[in-house]
Amino acid sequence: MKKLFYLIFLFIFSCSPIKKYSGSSEKWEVDISKLENLDNYEKYSNNALLFIGSSSIRGWKTIKKDMSPYETIKRGYGGAHYTDIIHFSKRLVKNHNPRAILIFVANDIKGNNNEDLYSKNLSDRSPNEVKRLFKLVISQIRSIHKEIPIIAIETTPTPSRWNAWNEISKANDLIEKICNSKSNLYYIKTRNEFIGNDGLPITSFFVEDMLHLNNSGYKLWSQIIKKKLKNIL
Repeated sequence: MKKLFYLIFLFIFSCSPIKKYSGSSEKWEVDISKLENLDNYEKYSNNALLFIGSSSIRGWKTIKKDMSPYETIKRGYGGAHYTDIIHFSKRLVKNHNPRAILIFVANDIKGNNNEDLYSKNLSDRSPNEVKRLFKLVISQIRSIHKEIPIIAIETTPTPSRWNAWNEISKANDLIEKICNSKSNLYYIKTRNEFIGNDGLPITSFFVEDMLHLNNSGYKLWSQIIKKKLKNIL
């Protein structure tokens, strides 16, 4: 009987769309285990906001100050893609009962800028594939938290990946449409505040790599997020 259940499991997994990306998760296992370990000694109330995603979440050192008066839980890891977070989303959210879950993942479309360290040896996904991956992540989270508001934060226009902005923008628009069509699923648009009058990303909001936000960028980001939260929570 056990063998039968095991064979059924293997069959179901082989048919799962997640299986296509099974090889992309192994390199992040150490990072995810460290984040899970934080859950053993960091305690939060049910009013906390859970942030999951890539390095912009992990590196947000001023998140408590910037997001005040909201309590925050930070569970980001550097270089996260939707192709791997589909495997980890359950593990990142299962130990929490937050007021809302906010997602920022920005590495599935990067362009071919050799100066971008996060682009090497990784193929870009198409906007439609990013959309499918996003839907898979939401379904994974919904298997744990049925009704909690989930909020997707738009991929920010950055100087280092500006050559890929057209494709990134298309993916953003597709994700926004999904969010607008589902209950308790929301979208935070940020592009207008990070693009200047010249039509280019405002460099003063970024650190030297022109990819990650500096303190001023995070402050602006938090203002946009908190403004949207007032209409959601």
